[in-house]
Amino acid sequence: MARSRNTEQKIFDAATELFLEKGVDRTSVREIAAKAGINLALMNYYFRSKENLFNAIFSSLVKKNSEELIRILDSDLELGEKIRQYVNVYIDMLSENPLLVSFVMAILHRSRERITEMKAVSSLYATEKFTLQVLEEGKKGNIRRTDPTQLFVDMLSLIAFPFAIKMLIIDKNNFSKEEFQNFISERKNRIPEMLIDSLRPKP
Repeated sequence: MARSRNTEQKIFDAATELFLEKGVDRTSVREIAAKAGINLALMNYYFRSKENLFNAIFSSLVKKNSEELIRILDSDLELGEKIRQYVNVYIDMLSENPLLVSFVMAILHRSRERITEMKAVSSLYATEKFTLQVLEEGKKGNIRRTDPTQLFVDMLSLIAFPFAIKMLIIDKNNFSKEEFQNFISERKNRIPEMLIDSLRPKP
């Protein structure tokens, strides 16, 4: 049983690395099997198809990384503090696994039908409680009336885009790895302040 789990984990780890490095569609089942050090028949025995393996990896990555984000969005924190915590946790998550941005982008560029079938995708989006909070705060006059979808997309874009163009930022600024990480850490304060400032009611 332990040997079975070990083999399955080897396949899982090899496929995750290849999917992140090359993309799902450019990775073959044969490459995954070779990287995992197993034969093709064993690969097919455990996951039947590359698509099943892809779904399992995606669900695992999203579940592991999104539970804390959802908890923040569904908490009773005031909106400004909620934005601060969400940005900080998301940046930490992507700092630990910067290739996750590329992996998610690869998923979202696949067919609409396939995305709809993957229930884990919905956990990448804003929750109903966060949406209602933004609308209620606008009605009370505590913030400018704003489209919750626009706010959430603004927040995601500001968080994720620097990771998507990481190599460009490093090249243009001649950053070391440490300097890039310092740059990203500064955004933990910069992004919430930008978002909160954009929500302040007009004088």
